[in-house]
Amino acid sequence: MTDHSQSTAAAEPTGRIVLLTTSHRVAPGVLSWPAWQTLHAADRVLCADPGHPQLPYLREAGVEVEHTAADAHELVAACAGGRTVVVLPGGEGDQRLTDGLARLAGSGRVSMPDLELLPGSYDLPGARLLDLVQVMDRVRRECPWTSRQTHRGLAKYAIEEAYELVEAIEDGDREELREELGDVLLQVVFHARIAEEGIPAGEDGEDGEDGEDDGEALGAFSIDDVAGALVQKLIHRHPHVFGDAQAKTPEDVHAHWQRTKAVEKRRESVTDGVPVGQPGLALAAKLAGRARAGGVAVELPRGEGIGYELLELAARAEAEGVDPETALRAAARVYRDAIRAAEGVGAPAR
Repeated sequence: MTDHSQSTAAAEPTGRIVLLTTSHRVAPGVLSWPAWQTLHAADRVLCADPGHPQLPYLREAGVEVEHTAADAHELVAACAGGRTVVVLPGGEGDQRLTDGLARLAGSGRVSMPDLELLPGSYDLPGARLLDLVQVMDRVRRECPWTSRQTHRGLAKYAIEEAYELVEAIEDGDREELREELGDVLLQVVFHARIAEEGIPAGEDGEDGEDGEDDGEALGAFSIDDVAGALVQKLIHRHPHVFGDAQAKTPEDVHAHWQRTKAVEKRRESVTDGVPVGQPGLALAAKLAGRARAGGVAVELPRGEGIGYELLELAARAEAEGVDPETALRAAARVYRDAIRAAEGVGAPAR
């Protein structure tokens, strides 16, 4: 004979617990349509954090929220009879609650309600860059070393990180590549954060006419200004993507790019804008490339010494589509390995 009370209990709906997560990188109140539907249809909406950023917007939408830190047993009981309870965890989640629910489910002694994780808002691509900006801002304000850095003081690190990035690319190490890209990105965000403060006259060599600090901040800008200018540049220099221009080959794209740059920069010479502080082979190849692309017919200078020979080699490499710096580094790596082999030492760790 079947126990009637047992069959009734087994047939009773167990309800549903919905953990509604939101991203702090998305503006509060911007929730998915399924999230709004679930919130309005729920029997109870619970939130332990009275300062949760979503609460003002839920109130405006007519969603009643109870400020309570219910434990796993209380939540399961609240779902009895087929009710739906929505929980709004804090920004760090609620490990205590989720662990408690997992223990109850694993015990086998409790009829568990359906448990659903519902993302109320999603991170868009690039959302973690917002975290980076926030972290950089705090480090700039609170770290004794970081707070004292200047553009000039950091310049050497930008060069070092760029070379380490090139090495990771040449090694083909994906983990190193990801890390070095992060280090290069740090330099960009770091400099942009410093630039938000402007440069007081007298700092980094920016003195007033009398050589004294006049205390005024010069040229302040933010990471948003940097990104905004870059977006405008990319759109303007890709009319074949964002406009009506046609470009069917990489050469067409390069021609578009060069024409647009010429108009933007209003340069007097094809050599304008070429940084002379870069490594010698790269500088020689860049100059040769600018002269060739600009249609400037000029003979390579002749002279005595290895410098003129290297200049000729760099120009020849550029004309053949070879980066002389990359080629020389590749040969130098082979040379390094040969030296280590002659010494009886193994290849260096990658």
